Amino acid sequence: MITSPAWRGRGYAVLGLARSGQASVRALLAAGAEVVAWDSDAARRGALSPSPLQGRGPGRGEATNASSGISPLPTLSPEGERAFAFADLETIDLAGFDALVVSPGVPINRHPLAAKARAAGVPIIGDIELFAEARAGLPPHKVVGITGTNGKSTTTALIHHILETAGIPSLMGGNIGLPILEQQPLPEGGVYVLELSSYQIDLTRSLDCDVAVLLNITPDHLDRYKDFSAYRASKLRLFKMMRPPHIGVLNWHVPVGEALYRTLFETHPCEFWSNYDDNVEDPYDLWGAFDEHGQTASRDHLSTQQDWPTLQGPHNAQNAISAILACEALGVPEEVISEALKTFTGLPHRMQRVGVVAGVTYVDDSKATNPESVAPALGAFDRIHWILGGRAKTDDLDACAPYFDRIARAYTIGEAGPRFAEILRPHMAVDESGTLDVAVARAHRAAMPGDTVLLSPACASFDQFRDYEARGDAFRDAVEGLT
Repeated sequence: MITSPAWRGRGYAVLGLARSGQASVRALLAAGAEVVAWDSDAARRGALSPSPLQGRGPGRGEATNASSGISPLPTLSPEGERAFAFADLETIDLAGFDALVVSPGVPINRHPLAAKARAAGVPIIGDIELFAEARAGLPPHKVVGITGTNGKSTTTALIHHILETAGIPSLMGGNIGLPILEQQPLPEGGVYVLELSSYQIDLTRSLDCDVAVLLNITPDHLDRYKDFSAYRASKLRLFKMMRPPHIGVLNWHVPVGEALYRTLFETHPCEFWSNYDDNVEDPYDLWGAFDEHGQTASRDHLSTQQDWPTLQGPHNAQNAISAILACEALGVPEEVISEALKTFTGLPHRMQRVGVVAGVTYVDDSKATNPESVAPALGAFDRIHWILGGRAKTDDLDACAPYFDRIARAYTIGEAGPRFAEILRPHMAVDESGTLDVAVARAHRAAMPGDTVLLSPACASFDQFRDYEARGDAFRDAVEGLT
């Protein structure tokens, strides 16, 4: 567990008790802080094992009305003082708390507690900010932060794999794997590799990454932001928290990439590296120049993309170059990077081949939750039976249109099914399947040897599944049921 002595004796309100929220509570209590926590889900509250609390009296977080619903939990401080209680945070006075710790899944931009905290002068932070505060007490280390609309998890896992191949102690955290505070501190020389969503960056004030990576920015999560400019500004905060001599890695070959690069390069004191080369016309060229000072590196001896079995497609070329630049910034030798690219096993639900049945390949790309992230998958295969739909983030499929000629038939599911069927029907055969199991069965009947059945939904999963992972698992189960 990662903790900080700076938290001792301080008071924290914690909103949201999913994995990161529970980890925050445990880390704060272990450090000697006082915590009042809440989640509307009783099962999540129950996961923290309530029992009578010793000596709880008036103090920080006193209820503002009799229906506060405070449920005490066990004291964990060695002195036997009050340490932890449940309370609906909307019913208590937040004055006196040192921070409100919010889980990234809580829509803080429209949650009434945000205004209440600001009125009380209480900072609103997340578990990544707690990690940033704890860094001073950890063995000397480095942090890599990766953000972007698409490709974060693959790039995070790839950087972690390269570091492990190099023998450098490393762990993944943030928006991937275990909550960062739940993990054990790395030894001296270790590297924390953090996947960071815009929500997590919003809740962070002081995370000074040694290397910060921006993969891309396309419209997404606009239900949480006023407009695309606000979403983009959220991503850029990762770089604004950096201090020299730390390094930013930017993908030049994406919309707004060049403008962002020049803005940051001209206004920020840190050094920025990019996959830019004005002598190369191919937007997926892997071996561009680092920066506008002319610093270059010859990578002719590095393996090429055809040698990377789990990193196919132009989008993975961009993920790979970002990981390569980040690891070179950390001093990893190129020959180690080359070997790691060949041995990377990839991540579930990201263009993952889950089976071949009667000569037809079945690919799980459930993580593709917007059209921009679907387009690379469509570009990677011929004669596709495309399963798409769910809870839409956009009303169009414009980003996918250049690949419509590769699709033999589309199978629409979920809330977006009727709308997507309407869009696609002028361009291809469409089956309004409704549910994933029906879509897989119908695609199985229609596909011919050599075809690919691709689950790449272009939508969130929440209309029919718990999350994209559950959707991908259901796809695999349906495919296994065909044999």
